[in-house]
Amino acid sequence: MNTRSKLILVKIIHTAIWLFFNVVIFYMLYAALTDKLDRWLWIGFGLVFLEGLTLVLFKFYCPLTLVARKYSDSGMDNFDIYLPNWLARNTKRIYTSLVVFILVITLYRALT
Repeated sequence: MNTRSKLILVKIIHTAIWLFFNVVIFYMLYAALTDKLDRWLWIGFGLVFLEGLTLVLFKFYCPLTLVARKYSDSGMDNFDIYLPNWLARNTKRIYTSLVVFILVITLYRALT
């Protein structure tokens, strides 16, 4: 497999994982807003926590970004994922804010 094919494979896997976490986070938002504090919400928090822990362990880089770096010297934020550049650049900020919002709503729902 050549370098270009390897980068494409990493980008496909990275994008699939990003899409998976979108489903998880938006389910969590739905569950928190509708007061559906079920096991899937808590599993979602666990998955998001593990993702956060992974980012901390890898100095706030996704491990797939580090793998993709072996196959590209691009300076673009989306060199390792099939997203618009602005979204790739701001993903951590957007989703961290969203998860904090979900956490606040969940805590409010759980305590009232």
